[in-house]
Parts: sequence; C-alpha cells; structure tokens
Amino acid sequence: MTRNTFTRSAGIILSLSLVLLLSGCGRKKIDVSPDVASSDEALFKLGEAAVKKDMEKALLYLRQVIDSFPKSFYAQRAKLLIADSYFKKGDEGNMILAAAEYREFISLYPYSPSAAHCQYQIGMSFYAKALKPGRDQSKTLQALAEFKKCVSAYPLSEEAKGAQDKMKDCEQRLAEHAVTIARHYHRVRAYKAAISRLKELLDNYPSYTKLDQVFFYLGDSYFLWNKADEAVPYFTKLVTDYPKSGYAKKSQERLAEIEAKPKAKK
Repeated sequence: MTRNTFTRSAGIILSLSLVLLLSGCGRKKIDVSPDVASSDEALFKLGEAAVKKDMEKALLYLRQVIDSFPKSFYAQRAKLLIADSYFKKGDEGNMILAAAEYREFISLYPYSPSAAHCQYQIGMSFYAKALKPGRDQSKTLQALAEFKKCVSAYPLSEEAKGAQDKMKDCEQRLAEHAVTIARHYHRVRAYKAAISRLKELLDNYPSYTKLDQVFFYLGDSYFLWNKADEAVPYFTKLVTDYPKSGYAKKSQERLAEIEAKPKAKK
C-alpha cells in the first residue's frame, strides 16, 4: 500500500468512525427547551440553520428529529439534509457517508418523492470520484450500476433522465478505457488480447462515439496477426460507414495490400 493510499484510507476510516459515534446507541443529546424538544419542525429548523456553520451541532439536531419523530415529515427532511450535507463536502470519505445515508433513506422511505433523488445521488457519489480512462475504472462501473438502478426503479422521474445521460457518459469512459488498453496491446504486438478487448467493447458499448477507431484496430490486429481474411470485414465497414474518418485512408491501403497478396491455394 502506498503512503497516499494509506493516508486516504485512514481519512475514510476516521470519517466513518465519526458518523458511527454520532449515530450510535450512546448518541449525545442537545440541551433545548421543552417546547423545542417537543417540536419536530423547531428541531429541524435549528439543524437546518446550523448546517453551514457547525456541522456537528446540526447533525445532533437533525438526528434528534429522526430519533424522536421517526414517522414525521421532518424526519425525512432531516435524513435527506444529512445526506446532502455529506455529499456537498465532496471528499471521498464524505461521499461514502453520503451514499450510506441515501441508501438508508430509500430503505426507510421507499415511497417518498425524494427516493429517486437519493438513488441518483448514490450514483453521483461514485461518478464524482471516477478517474479518467487509462486509470482504475471501478468508480465508473459502480456509478453506472447505480444510475441503472435509478432508471429502473424510477423511470418516470426527472432523475431518471439525468441518470440516462450519466449512463452514456460512463459507458463512453469505459469504452475509452478499453480502447486505451487495446491500443497498448496492439503496440506491443499482443494482437489476440487487443482483439478480445475490442470485441468486448463492441458487445458492451455499441453506442461508443468512436467506433471507427475500434474497427480499425480490430482490422489491423487481425492483419498484423496474419489473419487477413478476418481483417477485411472491419476495414471494409470503416471505409464504407466512416469515409471521413482519419483511419479510412490507412484502411483502404490495408485492403489494397490484402487484395494484392497472392491467395493461398486450397
């Protein structure tokens, strides 16, 4: 484990420990007047007002709403505000806490109008930390899975529309990542591995916006692997469907080479 990884992991563990302390059985109570303590609305407003100034104090107010008035409308609002507050902090530890709070909200209030927002935000908690193609794509995969859940569970919601857009972007990133790896295999002459990666891309991400590149490297991998007959369909499709592609000229040259090469006698 690298020093940076250890430091990041330690920060996440510390954040998780803090939330467990706040939400555990021995949760601290705050001193408020009997009138305030008996009002879910009053407690919520105190928590809402404290969020930007004193997060720890705000959590105490908001969690007291949830504990004392679990079926209240303000309990739902308090739970959502806690999750959104963690999310807005933006660092990895707080994103983990936000996702946990959003999941718990959905579990507690599955029919709430805010459930779709929570599911979308779970996806965003991973999406916001996704790395660029060429690096680890585990966060992108997790984000994609959560956005799919949003579309499936809440198809008529506004969040579902946003989730569909994010799904396309996630798939684009994953396809770019696959192409990056395939091009590396092509460069080091590991043609079989390049072909396998590119065919998997075509199966999983047919809407990828740079399919001309995929067809070229598929064709060229077969060509350089001395499997010219299997290269022809990919070069032909590229030239036919993407005549203005930067790979079209090279594909035409490859096709001409294949055509000029004497056919082996059967």
